Amino acid sequence: MGHHTDPITHAVKDCTSDGRKKTSKRNSDESLEGSSKRRRTSSSEGCSQTSGPSTVSITNFRIEDAFEAKYKQLRKVLGQGGFGSVFAGLRRDDKLPVAIKRISQYSVERALMILDGKIRQVPLEVALMLQVKPAAGKTSAAVALLDWYDLDCELILILERPVPCMNLNEYTDLRKYMPEHEVKIIVKQLINALIEIHSRGVFHRDIKPQNILIETGFDVPRVRIIDFGCGTYLKKGQYSRFKGTWQFIPPEWYRFKCYRAEQMTVWQLGVVVFMILHGYLPFNDSRDIIRAKPVFRSDLSSYCQDFLFRCLIREEWLRPKLKELKKHIWLTRSRLNL
Repeated sequence: MGHHTDPITHAVKDCTSDGRKKTSKRNSDESLEGSSKRRRTSSSEGCSQTSGPSTVSITNFRIEDAFEAKYKQLRKVLGQGGFGSVFAGLRRDDKLPVAIKRISQYSVERALMILDGKIRQVPLEVALMLQVKPAAGKTSAAVALLDWYDLDCELILILERPVPCMNLNEYTDLRKYMPEHEVKIIVKQLINALIEIHSRGVFHRDIKPQNILIETGFDVPRVRIIDFGCGTYLKKGQYSRFKGTWQFIPPEWYRFKCYRAEQMTVWQLGVVVFMILHGYLPFNDSRDIIRAKPVFRSDLSSYCQDFLFRCLIREEWLRPKLKELKKHIWLTRSRLNL
């Protein structure tokens, strides 16, 4: 029932948005949500496109029946928002922990791709996750899409659920703020994860602590990226439509109503790093984002402050690229030489 073939071709417009949705986060973020949301016109799960309502109902019943036969949805809610809800779950045959994301079809953007040898319209989030999916036997920083079910009223995504893990907000809530040497461990992995996702032609567009998982079952915490619901395909030019979280929007969007993928990702990285080092957001509103200069903790090393400064430069053309940040002296020097 789920599809696992990597996309070969795609054609999709940028996601659009002009409204806001509330998310359950420590700083009561508001997210910008797509306003031009297209209803589903075809199904990749075999639902009848020409038959009457009774046939469609029977087909959808069979799809949901197949989902319930393969997966067990638990009561624990992992996340909630305007898009729908994410529940903890288990794959019945081997008790593998999974996350079950249920999304109203009204909010689902679609893309063209070749799937099972045919050109189909599939959910954009599915297409993006198939594109970042690693080759067999390899791992990825992005949490994997294991299965998906395209019903008439909702889209169900079955996602990898690392155990034990928590999102970066929860991880940093365990203390007032993270010490600098621990932050470096997270940031190095996060930069590598973002480079990997971009290398596969995907622009996440909503990098924030809630979308960064920390696997805690290792000697060193491991970073994973989740939620490609605001994502789109990577391109070299400018984007003129936005979908994401307003506290992480770069100043060029407010000033010129456009942005570029790499420069925006670096800005979002800077906001995330500031948050986990300080315990609060660097900007209070859009006016702050455009004009204010964030004040860094005085006990941070000069190299760390320089890293933050470069990420949060207002002029997008002056921000370094991700590969340049990877070589920044703050990340390459040892803990003893902060």
